[in-house]
Amino acid sequence: MHTILAVDIGGTQIRVASFRRGKVDPTKVIKIPTKGPEPVIDRISEAIRECWPQSDQVERIVIALPGPVDPYHGVIYNAPNIPEWRNFPIKAEIEKRFGVETRIGNDANLAALGEWKYGAGQGFQDLIYITVSTGIGGGIISNGRLVIGSRGLASEIGHVTVDPNGPLCGCGKRGHLEAIASGTGITNFVKEQLSLGVDSSLSASDDLNAKIIADAAIAGDRLASHAIERSGNALGNAIASFAHLFNPKIIIIGGGVSLIGDPLFGAIHRSLNRSIMDAIYIKDLTITRASLGDNAGLMGAVVLGHLPPDR
Repeated sequence: MHTILAVDIGGTQIRVASFRRGKVDPTKVIKIPTKGPEPVIDRISEAIRECWPQSDQVERIVIALPGPVDPYHGVIYNAPNIPEWRNFPIKAEIEKRFGVETRIGNDANLAALGEWKYGAGQGFQDLIYITVSTGIGGGIISNGRLVIGSRGLASEIGHVTVDPNGPLCGCGKRGHLEAIASGTGITNFVKEQLSLGVDSSLSASDDLNAKIIADAAIAGDRLASHAIERSGNALGNAIASFAHLFNPKIIIIGGGVSLIGDPLFGAIHRSLNRSIMDAIYIKDLTITRASLGDNAGLMGAVVLGHLPPDR
């Protein structure tokens, strides 16, 4: 049997899973902390060895990576929380260690592939996947192909500018979607408003996060409700632009912030309807929640592992 080894590298955890060709359930899954006394590449190699099948032939290794990557040359330019990875040739390093063809991709791009093939996007050939969590990432499938651009850097959805005079993004630029609509953006806005004396059941001394703020919004807190509406408004504006550019059939939204549910999605729809150039762009457009959860990146790695080289 031929096996794909899928690797998903997160800020806190490395996961490696073995998938036999044609199967969607892994035969083995290994999880280890990302941080440890050894270099991260050694920890990844350790997890791969532990997951290596006893009798099956490993067809290829596919790695979902955080941050910008060049899948053509197998380089990760930089990775959040892994400072030693700057222009790191991870493909060549893994191939040297294991002697097996290795492919890499941005984790959010691969999550889009996973949702397209195995999740909420099944049956659609034109879709956009947005993950809204601590930050915002995503991926675009157009005519059944993942859009990655000339150097593999396309689909940085979180860094679309929605307000040029808006708050500072983690990347150092102002007004990006991530700075406003992510869990971090929601929390920063509430903290800022509290520091200005805005009345709320929340307190600046609380250990605030998007879930606590969402719960307060559901309970009727006006500041919390405004923060969620602001996030949804920014997402709706961005989705309008994406609709104008790519004319998708479905928008899939994942990540922890998507769990807020109706208050967020209602704001998204209101903003989208205000911002869209013509209703024809969103005629029959589906906006829905992702279905694969944390497994989207692993499943997308499996999809990439099975694609022909030119895809």
